[in-house]
Amino acid sequence: MGAGFTRRSFLKALSAGAAYLALVGAQRCAPRAWWPLPSDSPKAQNGVWAFRSRPDLGPAAAEVARRARDTAPGYVFLAIKEGAGEYGPMIVDDNGQIVWVGKHPQARDFKMQYYQGRPVLTWWEGVVVQGHGKGEYVIFDNSYREVRRVQTGNGYTGDLHEFLITPENTALLTAYTPETADLSSIGGPEDGPVWGGIAQEVDIETGEVLFEWRSLDHVGIEESYAAFPPDNPSFRYDYFHINSIDVEPDGNLLLCARNTWAVYKVDRESGEIIWRLGGKKSDFEMGQGTRTAFQHDARRQKDDTITIFDNGAHPKVHDQSRAIVLGIDEEEMKATLLREYASPDRIVATSQGNAQFLPDGHLFVGWGSSPCVSEFSHDGKLLMNASFPPNCESYRAFRFPWNGHPTDAPAVAIEHRGEGKVEIYASWNGATEVVNWEIVSGPSPGLLAPLGSVPREGFETAMLVQTNALYIAVRAKDRSGRILGTSAPVEI
Repeated sequence: MGAGFTRRSFLKALSAGAAYLALVGAQRCAPRAWWPLPSDSPKAQNGVWAFRSRPDLGPAAAEVARRARDTAPGYVFLAIKEGAGEYGPMIVDDNGQIVWVGKHPQARDFKMQYYQGRPVLTWWEGVVVQGHGKGEYVIFDNSYREVRRVQTGNGYTGDLHEFLITPENTALLTAYTPETADLSSIGGPEDGPVWGGIAQEVDIETGEVLFEWRSLDHVGIEESYAAFPPDNPSFRYDYFHINSIDVEPDGNLLLCARNTWAVYKVDRESGEIIWRLGGKKSDFEMGQGTRTAFQHDARRQKDDTITIFDNGAHPKVHDQSRAIVLGIDEEEMKATLLREYASPDRIVATSQGNAQFLPDGHLFVGWGSSPCVSEFSHDGKLLMNASFPPNCESYRAFRFPWNGHPTDAPAVAIEHRGEGKVEIYASWNGATEVVNWEIVSGPSPGLLAPLGSVPREGFETAMLVQTNALYIAVRAKDRSGRILGTSAPVEI
């Protein structure tokens, strides 16, 4: 209702038989307009969202404990895999409101990438055994339709830890392979069972393997920091644990291995290691604060620095997890700690996690096994901090701009309130341009006329209408008033 709409004019119009809308305010409880608000407005219950218009969706709810006005543009991308609610990829705004939920419960490493010059959604999906993935990689377009599935080659199954699309439309992928190796240097048998780490580059269109790198050909067992139990002969030793691949400015590859505490620059042609950063055989002089433990997600940045998510556990080596920025001098072979970012909650992420530099210089951090995400300014000021219910985990978390255009229709649900009043609940999973919901009603599905509009409020907008019509529907409109989609009419 407009600011000049008085109670007297409201009652006069109502007596004339006109229909009026009152915004109920989904996910909010403060009374507005002239009619009492329903006590059961859509909201999170026990850490899980419950939507009237989409009862099939029940994702975990984010609690934004801190949000500044100057966070970077875009949405938060996660793939919840533990804890409360349905699992799978989801996009969330800065208020913790759901933007899109995907029905893919085994998804990991959910993010936006570019494929053939267009923004796409990507993730890994499959089964996880002993911390390794056995599955394949998925590409969706901006209408949430599957474009392609990608697999590792040479008989390996795709691991969850990396799916990076290059500008050449190839994919950098990880895999794990059961092998045997001489473990006598660490008190094991000469032919003990181990996990080998694989890095592959695959042509997405053809599936051709363009490059393959095997950890056991280049990194010795003795370089590992992972504990080895000699009293368990069936134990398969995960000495390396590859968890990220990135492309260096010169075209070579940057590999990160959790259990050797090291980052490797690898020749993209020969596979030879050009240098080791950290670990037991570092080629760099490691400055104060540069050494990592059980780290993840090593990335080369445009300014030639390297970012790493330093878990510092498990077992605990550092007091808390952190994201770090390292200056790398490849002439003097020195590494310098330029900046570090840590949560004021002193989070220790025992696994997973990542650090993403944003175009404006902010750093976005996913805290892996801890159910939190944070955004920091370039100089380390905490701009946003959000958490999920206990035990929720997202392998990585990101911030990306995204425009989604779902092909299905908006969803609508109604509930009768008596005396001709009807509650309307409207949503459209994945639609990012909806600004207003317009209510239309009439005597038949083909004869619907506008009643009025209300602003979109979160994933699901609740409205209250008084009408004697037989059918009702909702239209999603963008900022310019263009109709983006219309729900199926519902009989009142």
